[in-house]
Amino acid sequence: MCNPKGQNYQRLVDEGMVAQPMALEDRFDKVGIAAIREQLKKKDYEVIHAYNPRALACGLTASKGTDIRIVAYRGVIGNISFLNPESWITFLHPRVSKIVCVADAIKDYLSSLKFLWMRIPDSKLQRIYKGHDLGWYQAEPADLGEFGIPEGAFVVCCTGRNSPRKGYDVLIDAFCKLPDDIEAHLILVGDMAENKDLRAQAESTNRSARIHFTGFRRDAPAIAAASNVFVLPSTEREGLPRAVIEAMAYGVAPVVTSVGGMPELVEDGASGLVVAPDHSQALASALERLYRDGSLLRQLGLAARERIAADFHTSQTVQQTGELYNALTGRF
Repeated sequence: MCNPKGQNYQRLVDEGMVAQPMALEDRFDKVGIAAIREQLKKKDYEVIHAYNPRALACGLTASKGTDIRIVAYRGVIGNISFLNPESWITFLHPRVSKIVCVADAIKDYLSSLKFLWMRIPDSKLQRIYKGHDLGWYQAEPADLGEFGIPEGAFVVCCTGRNSPRKGYDVLIDAFCKLPDDIEAHLILVGDMAENKDLRAQAESTNRSARIHFTGFRRDAPAIAAASNVFVLPSTEREGLPRAVIEAMAYGVAPVVTSVGGMPELVEDGASGLVVAPDHSQALASALERLYRDGSLLRQLGLAARERIAADFHTSQTVQQTGELYNALTGRF
């Protein structure tokens, strides 16, 4: 049961899956709860796997009075508290059997939550990385000339949504701290183009002509693939960022901050570079290092691609999720 406007809904239908359209308005969606309850009556369901808080809250309400196991999914750090009533109708609800955490950092965060005698039992928490497949990433690298970037230029790419915790201002500051002899371009992909303060910051620098805002793009992975380095300078609350994984899958060397699950994804010095958050000089130094050392740049890019293929493959996600279902239902 999922939103028919989701990008993979038609794929589910085409593959012969039983897919019921459902777009939940909120965590108390009466129509959605009724639809889930009706679906549960049609078969002997044993597990509800809810991939967002709305689905989790509505699934818990709809399955009240049954012995169906509830599996929650958590992809980010933060916004859960024993003092927050909304947390008790989602992740802290006593009927939640398991919380699948997309990174160890998220699992550790949930394990650390405490109030008086209350805490989330470790037995409820399980880390399962969200897998990918290199076969999904076959698009041709984008033509960056569309954005005024000359062919053969050294390009630093950053993709994401407009959020203060993403650290775009730190990245622009770092880019402007690069030595004058470094002829690089910075391309910012996403709706951060709508951030007036960010644009003003970029325009006020002596490198404004080399800072490019693309706005929202559906070909963001192809733009990353055409770049030399991919940076995610988040300052807090990251899970396992899809944008970093996509860039790594294309063999682009990543530079990330030591926030959330990113150090689990990028091994510093082996499959990319990891720097301290909110530290523009450290980030500038990492970019300069990759600019001046072409051999290291290629080595990290190849290792990044191999890391996704070997350690973050979708087959591992499928296997571990299946084992979780079997364990919850007593099948082994």
